[in-house]
Amino acid sequence: MTKTDSILPVLIIGGGPVGLFLAICLLKKGIDCKVLEKRQNPIPDSRSLGIHPVSLELFDKLGITKPFLEQGVKILRGFAMTEEKTLGEISFESGKKPHNYILACPQFYTEEILRNELIKLNPKALLTGAEFSDFKEDASEVMTSFRIDGALQQIKSHFLVGCDGKNSMVRQKASIHFSGKRYPDTYIMGDFEDTTQFGADAVVFLPKGGMIECFPLPNGMRRWVVKTEEYLSSPTKNDLAELVKKRIDYNLFEVESTMLSSFGVQHFMAESFVKNRIILAGDAAHVVSPIGGQGMNLGWLGAWELTNHLSASGDEKLHEYHSTHKKVVRKAARRAEINMVLGRSLPAVRNLVVKMMISAPFSRKTVKMFTMRDL
Repeated sequence: MTKTDSILPVLIIGGGPVGLFLAICLLKKGIDCKVLEKRQNPIPDSRSLGIHPVSLELFDKLGITKPFLEQGVKILRGFAMTEEKTLGEISFESGKKPHNYILACPQFYTEEILRNELIKLNPKALLTGAEFSDFKEDASEVMTSFRIDGALQQIKSHFLVGCDGKNSMVRQKASIHFSGKRYPDTYIMGDFEDTTQFGADAVVFLPKGGMIECFPLPNGMRRWVVKTEEYLSSPTKNDLAELVKKRIDYNLFEVESTMLSSFGVQHFMAESFVKNRIILAGDAAHVVSPIGGQGMNLGWLGAWELTNHLSASGDEKLHEYHSTHKKVVRKAARRAEINMVLGRSLPAVRNLVVKMMISAPFSRKTVKMFTMRDL
């Protein structure tokens, strides 16, 4: 067993977008840290896409924005349509510059960029193939056990941060209660070759049969998200294509696709984001509806907040991270719930509300809501 005697300021479990971002923030603040990630490579699929202006502004402060802009697609406008007509459009260009758009960047690019930026700061900061096992803590330190190639290793740190997803082992080992609920809303999504005429625009269709979203991706692809009547455990390309054809009469049957999955909607939150020397961030701390692309961005906002409190003196500052960020998460979750209720409303009511939201004088407020600037 390999054991380190020196004490690391912060050890992060989970090298996804939030864990990597947190490590970059900490190193930029002069706080040494390491990330333990069980995967050797970034995820192979597109998964989380939307990077909001509030996150891009944080990237600016860290000096890491450029590679994201090189890989992503700027979404400047969004349209709301029924199966028969256009209800209206909303322009993100009316938002605060320079990031008056939403950037669509597949998660495999996001993780690759963040890994590269972290390695630039400290080539030894990321340990891949490292699987978290357990921890023991006392009043001044945490001893974390993990395995690499079957060999047990240990690292001492002042703080242990769980960024290991909604099924967080760190949270479970710390006995932090995770409560919430699942909603009846279910969806199927897939990435298809873009055969539409929408270009870099996002479109939300509001037909009688159920909502359909589609928005651009890099490399000539487009993400389709379709509301389903029930959860499809093993979705097929034809399942999605049939729903799109039935609701808006658009043909995806012969179009090449690269990813397909189903998901349900849920909202869960940890009872506390801080317990003694154990801290939670990202999905380990909170899970919100993936519709609207808030989850990853909320994780980054929380990681930034946590960094500021870790760099301050006194452990009491960590509880300020908990109370401050929890308010933001609750607001985002309430907004997501309102959007879901709207999606279940009678088509005439729903379409009237949407039309009002994207028309003056409400459009500026709607832009702030969709870009997370109202948080």
